[in-house]
Amino acid sequence: MSAAGIQDRATFAWEWQGRPVKVPYETLSPTGQSHGLKADGRPVLLPAFSTVSTRKEMLPLAGCLATQGLRCRLIDWPGFGDSTRGRLNYGPQLYHSFLADFAVTAVPPGAAVVAAGHAAAYALALARDRPGVWSRVVLLAPTWRGPLPTAMGEHPSAYAWVRRLVGMPVIGEALYRLNMLSFAISLMYRRHVYDDADRITPAFVAQKQDVARRRGARFASAAFVTGSLDPVADRAAFLALLDPLPVPILALSGIAAPRKSKAEMAELAHRSQIDLRWVNGALGLHEECAAAVAGPIASFLKSISGEA
Repeated sequence: MSAAGIQDRATFAWEWQGRPVKVPYETLSPTGQSHGLKADGRPVLLPAFSTVSTRKEMLPLAGCLATQGLRCRLIDWPGFGDSTRGRLNYGPQLYHSFLADFAVTAVPPGAAVVAAGHAAAYALALARDRPGVWSRVVLLAPTWRGPLPTAMGEHPSAYAWVRRLVGMPVIGEALYRLNMLSFAISLMYRRHVYDDADRITPAFVAQKQDVARRRGARFASAAFVTGSLDPVADRAAFLALLDPLPVPILALSGIAAPRKSKAEMAELAHRSQIDLRWVNGALGLHEECAAAVAGPIASFLKSISGEA
């Protein structure tokens, strides 16, 4: 199979509560193949929510999948990456609505989806609400709870205060930038995003810092960190998205994931119909271990049409 080389970029023009939102997306295709490939198994790649979330974190995986003949569509989330940022009413309703509208408008019926982190629950919810929208779902280090609630428990009043503080002019921006210093980003990746610390180079950190420091980035980031973007309220609600199983599901979880996150992922093992596999990496396995996870993903997606 020839290497990936055809890359088309476009913008999804959306509207949320009367405000226009522009969200870039791109399609990566194998060279020498027609853009008219069947939709089945050709995945939409959804990046994980994070302070540095961007569709570009999915490019290594998309490149690996393209070498195996899969055309991949990658998109930012509103408020992250290269999309419109600033003061939007960030919350689950926004992202449920966005993903549904994008799937209806820009995704062929029956395409597969590869969803990392928080994107997992949003992809599963859409599969439940709109049968047939996805042919298969791949979950990568799936989670449903933001960093602060995971680490410190449920304190909604305190987290709301944090969001208000970060949203304040001048002071909020200054406080946010303190958390986006190179040291802070490096520490975050070393603790729970990457397993191999040698990959966290100054150039790598600078790229992530650039994403996090874009104008208006602090609003969606603060919502994510404080759990305001959590798509479900608790573990039971997350597992309910899998009962019954909406479509065939492959879940890949990192053996180096943080203890609490790993325990949540292990709950999927009790669903006998889910193909749960433990692989190298941590929460950012889709980026750090793209080549290793691409093989099982491609086999899983190609089996839809008997190509594997």
